[in-house]
Amino acid sequence: MTGYVEQMDAAIPSAESIRETRERLESEGVKYLLPAWIDLFGVPKTKPVPMSDFEDLCIGKGPQFAVHSVSYVPELTPADPDQIIIPDLDAVYVCPWDTSMAMIFCDLFWEGSPYNVCPRQALKRGIRDARKAGFVGSAGIEPEFIALKFDSDGMPVKAVENDPPNAINPRRQAFGYDLEYSIEAMPFFKDMIDILEELGWDLHDVVAEGGYSQFELDFHYTHVLEMADRLVFLRILLKEVAKRHGWFITFMPKPTIGDWRSGAHINFSLQSVDQPGKNLFGSRDSGWTDTARHAVGGLISHSEALTALTCPTVNSYNGLVPRVGGMDGGTVTWAPTNITYGHNNRSAQFRLPQSRYCIENRAADMCMNIYLALAMTQAAAIEGITNQIDPGPPTDRDLYVMTEEEFRELGIRRLPRNLWSAIESLGQDTLAEAVMGHVMRNSYINYKVDEWERYSQAVTDWEVKEYLRLY
Repeated sequence: MTGYVEQMDAAIPSAESIRETRERLESEGVKYLLPAWIDLFGVPKTKPVPMSDFEDLCIGKGPQFAVHSVSYVPELTPADPDQIIIPDLDAVYVCPWDTSMAMIFCDLFWEGSPYNVCPRQALKRGIRDARKAGFVGSAGIEPEFIALKFDSDGMPVKAVENDPPNAINPRRQAFGYDLEYSIEAMPFFKDMIDILEELGWDLHDVVAEGGYSQFELDFHYTHVLEMADRLVFLRILLKEVAKRHGWFITFMPKPTIGDWRSGAHINFSLQSVDQPGKNLFGSRDSGWTDTARHAVGGLISHSEALTALTCPTVNSYNGLVPRVGGMDGGTVTWAPTNITYGHNNRSAQFRLPQSRYCIENRAADMCMNIYLALAMTQAAAIEGITNQIDPGPPTDRDLYVMTEEEFRELGIRRLPRNLWSAIESLGQDTLAEAVMGHVMRNSYINYKVDEWERYSQAVTDWEVKEYLRLY
């Protein structure tokens, strides 16, 4: 992957790389390009261009963007210059749903320097700083989502659901791992499996999750920047393939009370610059290392601010609870509730899994800006290692049944209860400012405060049912 540079001219690909990439794309039948930059919330934006403009695109003479007009970034005015994109030719994806198109991940520059509200640049900067400290970060993501379709009345319903419409349905059991429903969903997943295998992402399995029509795709870990690009591309890919089957995909964590939360657990590990391929967190021979413990200590010390990035919506916090009455297949959520770590403890925010040597952050969902989430994760882990932060003993107990008094005695904090609480912590975290930069953190906080205030002013169906006739 192309690294972080201080000046735009240094980011322009070499003439040989431009030529080779164009020849490859043309040989694969690509005629249209989707040069994409990443906005404040992790959403890709583009202006499609024909292949004939490829060279101009690569040298910064392609489309320009008034990013500050569309991305909730108010620091610049209508009189300021636009942002320029420079494509990363190590991040080019031919679109499997239409192979005449290719998506190219790009970095934003402004007045010759990296734009300070470019999340991809923030992660690149973090990768550079990590290498200076002697570390290389890797990540794997566990993307969960719900497949839906529209019924004859235009209402969204579960795509994989064989109960008849408008029937009096019996209480449903957990959807997780169900063979019948996995078979029913296979026409969609055959397409997805074939595509991911062709992309070389080393797909491991497809999982029917706990909620009806909820699924997870597990594929292999890779370098943090490549994983961020892959997750953004996957979100688009899932939606486009779903359209072929008359479905649509939602990454909203909790569409209804009865749904299981859709998460996107981050599995993070570090290697040494001097020993490529060696996992610093442990191995089957040595077990977990002190380096892993100190990394956990760093993550715990910045947990609330990190959670503001990994759980970025009002809806995210509806899922970070121990139990939900009326949930499909039971009441226990299996969601993280407290800021602690444990060996294979799924009720803790950070899990040290029994099957792999990485730190799993379970308080993350598919709405996150993955570039900012991984940049903050990497920085917090490295700070923990550098300062040898002790995370304390692991909590290998069911956190759902522990009392507040036990939490206080053990010094275990609760995950933020809502978006407002998390955003307040983000505003007070000095490492977050170093990772994001003052301008980007300020823009993110301002938008999320507005999101919280708009939510707080809304009158919900629950409030009407609870209070309208009571008072």
